[in-house]
Amino acid sequence: MFRKFYPCEYLDSAYQIEFDRMYQEGYRGIIFDVDNTLVPHGAPADERAKKLFVHLKELGYQCCLLSNNKEPRVKMFHDAVQVQYIFKAGKPKVSGYERAMELMGTDKSNTFFVGDQIFTDVYGANRAGIWTILTKPIHPKEEIQIVFKRYLERIVLFFYKRGK
Repeated sequence: MFRKFYPCEYLDSAYQIEFDRMYQEGYRGIIFDVDNTLVPHGAPADERAKKLFVHLKELGYQCCLLSNNKEPRVKMFHDAVQVQYIFKAGKPKVSGYERAMELMGTDKSNTFFVGDQIFTDVYGANRAGIWTILTKPIHPKEEIQIVFKRYLERIVLFFYKRGK
């Protein structure tokens, strides 16, 4: 019942992903959520995020930020890391993920997604047919509509962990 919401991988942080290994396995594109995946909600790109994107580019990855947020928020992060971005993406609609792959010149066979929310990030990426990595939120302070969804996510994660 919940399988359409299950991530392919579940990690504590986006910064724990073995990007070098994923590249060796043939992945060439990464779609990232921004808020509470790479930095706390609304925060600018910090040094850790900047170093990550430098490393990803050195490896040869194409990257795209995919956010439901408005352009000023996403562009602020983009300006520090200089990758493609899509704002007001309408996640979990598949079209945003498809547009990101188009911008990066990748496809679902060599692209993966990294995000912190099950019902928008993971569900949408699963529907788009790409590998999904769910991360724990960076910071506990979130908007009220997200706090409500977190309670529902706990149920999905309970069954996800039980099935592993």
